[in-house]
Amino acid sequence: MYYNDWSYNQDVNRVQSTVTDYGPYPFTININQATKENRNFRTALWTGRHLQVTLMSILPGEDIGLEIHPQVDQFLRIEQGQGIVQFGDHQGNLKQVTPVHDDSAIIIPAGTWHNVINTGNVPMKLYSIYAPPNHPFGTVHRTKAEAMAAHEQEHSR
Repeated sequence: MYYNDWSYNQDVNRVQSTVTDYGPYPFTININQATKENRNFRTALWTGRHLQVTLMSILPGEDIGLEIHPQVDQFLRIEQGQGIVQFGDHQGNLKQVTPVHDDSAIIIPAGTWHNVINTGNVPMKLYSIYAPPNHPFGTVHRTKAEAMAAHEQEHSR
């Protein structure tokens, strides 16, 4: 999908109502507003050849799920909420635990086990940058359960 009207990309309300992956074309958006308005567990906002931006909404008490990306570096920025991030070199060895909150940046090198847990009372709103992309173009997971099912299906092929 390509939009010649560059002002279209400025309209966050329209972007959120259509829930469309705008990659790989040039794109601008108020990322703070888009992140806070996202109600899905995961929404791929922009997927290019070498980079992907997803929006996430983690419910109170929920987490992203313990995971590792062997070939993908990841950057997370929390726009709303509070929680903890866990890092480790093995699945059962998450020795680094750090509190995070609004405006926290989390950098996860490829090959690092990690999890982000919402310890607050409101949905944690964050965006994630993957390099290279980690999810299929146009990914939308409305809930964590939907995301887990999609992950299982992708890895059972």
